[in-house]
Amino acid sequence: MHANIYFLFSLACFTLLFNALYVSGIGPQPQSLSLNCGSENGGRDGDGRKWESDVKYISGNHPHARAQYQDSSIVSEVPYMDARIFTSEATYNLPITEKTRYWLRLSFYPSEYSGLNISDSYFSVVAGGITLLNNFSASITAQALTQAYLIKEYSLAPMNSHILNVTFKPADKPEAFAFINAIELVPIPDLFGSGTMVGFSDQTFDATDGNLQTMYRLNVAGQYISPTKDSGNLTRTWYNDAPYLFSAATGVNLQSNESFEVRYGELAESVAPPDVYRTARSMGYYKDLNMKFNLTWLFQADANFTYVVRLHFCEFQLSKVNQKVFNIYINNQTAQVDPNAADIIGWTGEKGVPTYKDYAVFVKDKEGDEEIRVDLHPSTSSKPEFYDASLNGIEIFKMSDRNNNLAGHNPVLSEMLANHMAKASHKAFKTDSKAVMGTVGGVGALLFAVVCVAVYQRTKRIPGFDSHTSTWLPVYGNSHTKGIIEDIIDPHIKGKITPECLKKFAETADKCLAESGPERPNMGDVLWNLEFALQLQDNPEGSNDRSQGEGSETSEESITNRNLEMHYNNLSLGSISEVSGGSEDSGDIFSQIVNPKGR
Repeated sequence: MHANIYFLFSLACFTLLFNALYVSGIGPQPQSLSLNCGSENGGRDGDGRKWESDVKYISGNHPHARAQYQDSSIVSEVPYMDARIFTSEATYNLPITEKTRYWLRLSFYPSEYSGLNISDSYFSVVAGGITLLNNFSASITAQALTQAYLIKEYSLAPMNSHILNVTFKPADKPEAFAFINAIELVPIPDLFGSGTMVGFSDQTFDATDGNLQTMYRLNVAGQYISPTKDSGNLTRTWYNDAPYLFSAATGVNLQSNESFEVRYGELAESVAPPDVYRTARSMGYYKDLNMKFNLTWLFQADANFTYVVRLHFCEFQLSKVNQKVFNIYINNQTAQVDPNAADIIGWTGEKGVPTYKDYAVFVKDKEGDEEIRVDLHPSTSSKPEFYDASLNGIEIFKMSDRNNNLAGHNPVLSEMLANHMAKASHKAFKTDSKAVMGTVGGVGALLFAVVCVAVYQRTKRIPGFDSHTSTWLPVYGNSHTKGIIEDIIDPHIKGKITPECLKKFAETADKCLAESGPERPNMGDVLWNLEFALQLQDNPEGSNDRSQGEGSETSEESITNRNLEMHYNNLSLGSISEVSGGSEDSGDIFSQIVNPKGR
């Protein structure tokens, strides 16, 4: 009797335990770890995230140090102002869950620390047998990238272990030391898979069980997204793409309206936050312009590695297949081209549904090849309604090589920046007819600045204007000073500029001189308008020439107009009729100037 009761009681306990383990995912759930290295009590950062001390995760006596000054780009002392210093090899023992992929983030603030010369800091870092850094100098790297601090992010493949060992080892040099300001360990879902190698249709890549380093993560045409605003609690940081745009042909920024809803459907929300899919960079709505240039991004890369280039897409303006189709090239090789060109609605089925595509490319070690270039260009083979291309987000990951190595070389300070600037300058000032956008962007922007200076200098001499209380003035507005634009035009070209071109040029200048910063267009929009002004000079009647395919007058005309209207409103350019030119006499446009105000 007692034996039966004991058996039943044991069975009930076992059943309850089994159910509890099943509901919780068979065992303890993976936990995140945020360490403020070198601090005694951790603390909270500017976003309110809690950090703990690293003391209990490392053995041995390793000193800590306090940065002697706080750079203005660091908004919170936590976790950058304290550092753990290593003059000999040391290992962190971090708790992990088996068969779980993790982000491992290492943060470095190469400041001056008492008794140490930061230029002596060279070291290696190995995590779980993967070489992350080798002979690494945080100081040189930060200077080359013109950054105050660095965050190195790695995606480590699932392991059959409960402990992740992260080892710091100073280089074999006199006075060499290693340091670390912060360590983050974040469990993540399976974000990586397999695909085709760009340029090798018969070769594939598989990142499912790979170890990767995040090189770039960009919210294209969008704002900075902080870790607390990331999706899936993955605490990623997303940056604006502007610094990586190549040449002056930067396209235009598009933004969805406030009511736009991102519907992930079968796509996991952890792939990217909604804000990534609410903005996009587009080429524009005028096919003649779009066919003359590419939307191009350029990234520095370490040679002899394979990279996964992840492109994020979400359509929030168009709604039908074959309205916008474009080709994708990576390092001048075909990634997604005709007859299988990119069609976002063709991929997702409807507006508001995001998706992404992964492409892998191998970066060779030949001189000049240590970069990744992404180009988008309209496809015409299917005669789409619009000759355009757009992109919402970019991520680039470096895959470890056969030696389980992810470490690259320290950048050369001036050489890396000089090469990048030289290439960009060469592209921007090409005079080839196929690169009109670059020419207009480079020279036009300079010309625009000169015109603004000329307007400023001339208004200083106009009776009734007090040059001590008024600096910059809009080009036109409401006042009695007539003909100011015509008066400053170079006599050699006076009378040769079409009124439509001059009007658009002046409107652009006026927008740039708006009182409030948010009301001013960004440089990409300025360049787009300058190119449009050039087109109006060459073809005054062509202002209604949109990027619509030939002979594509359809019943969707009203929808098209609404799309255009929204586009121009986003650019603060006024209505379509205003951009296209109206019946208003251009002479009247330039006979006005607002009353001056001190700025």
